Amino acid sequence: MQIEALEHEFELASDLIYLNHAAVSPWPRRTAAAVRAFAEENLHEGSRHYLQWQQTEQRLRERLQRLIGARGVDEIALLKNTSEGLSFVAAGLDWHSGDNVVITNQEFPSNRVVWESLRPRGVEVRYADVSVEDPEQAVIDRVDDRTRLVALSAVQYGTGLRLDLRRIGRHCEDAEVLFCVDAIQQIGALPFDVREARADFVVADGHKWMLAPEGLALFYCRRELLQKLQPLEYGWHMLADPGNFDNPDWQVAADARRFECGSPNMLGTYALEASLSLLEEIGMDRIGEAVLHRSQRIVEGVRTRFDHYELITRTQPERLAGIVTFRPLQEPVDDLFQRLRAAGVQCAQRAGGIRVSPHAYTPLSVIRRFLELL
Repeated sequence: MQIEALEHEFELASDLIYLNHAAVSPWPRRTAAAVRAFAEENLHEGSRHYLQWQQTEQRLRERLQRLIGARGVDEIALLKNTSEGLSFVAAGLDWHSGDNVVITNQEFPSNRVVWESLRPRGVEVRYADVSVEDPEQAVIDRVDDRTRLVALSAVQYGTGLRLDLRRIGRHCEDAEVLFCVDAIQQIGALPFDVREARADFVVADGHKWMLAPEGLALFYCRRELLQKLQPLEYGWHMLADPGNFDNPDWQVAADARRFECGSPNMLGTYALEASLSLLEEIGMDRIGEAVLHRSQRIVEGVRTRFDHYELITRTQPERLAGIVTFRPLQEPVDDLFQRLRAAGVQCAQRAGGIRVSPHAYTPLSVIRRFLELL
């Protein structure tokens, strides 16, 4: 499929200027169709075709494996959300008093409070100021011989700052420090390679750039760490032989299913699998190019109105992703936000400004309509 055909996969109301994919994305037509079909099947036939449901779940795992470049589906778990995956890492490692974890000073609460919750166990949380010229070095400088883990977002939710994961991951690898990446603001928007980043853990919900509903998330755990991360929840689905309900000598699954304790979210599975099929048909290289092109158009439009607005997002090519945040100079940000919302713009207030986040399918005419409102 050509990138130009992507626009026809969406059916947004004509009065909407939808620039809020960093929050919650609309669904493609095929995703809505998959949900409707699954609902109809359940209405008329119940779980008669449960084996097919499991096959769809397997296809989803395989798509996620390819999407992030994992070595196999054994490294992929399907969880409820990003917070759950981060919590599994925070609570599943064998921490010792005096250990520390390094995070940035721009993290979303999901990637902050989980680490701060370790303080009663004697774990120090160190904050790297990534507003400086070299944010990667700011992270690296906070690592010492008691650092157990570096946890950060690939793209910051508020400012849109994109970090060089490979540089940080290489340092973590050399220092024998674990590396956990919240990739919710990159996967689906830009290419992501877990091995290039040298990440040990990766988490990402499907409801933003992956164009799927809330309630299902990717959790990647590097194969060598599967047995070292203690499961927090126990149930039938995470067993090595989940179909043997009467087995008194049960064992936890050796692969990443060990983090999936109970019945799977099959409705979400059908939806996310359909959405990822669209991204895979286009290809993430082309998706990423289209996202960056649209972000750059917004950056240029804001810059031409320099007497009215100031960019918060860093706009160097290696820093830009799908998020552009700016602040008004001649009116309160709350007033601008309400004015944009009243005109049909779906955006967000973040980092002291207005955050807009176009996807690859966003028509350039929609971006022009948005800029005309400024």
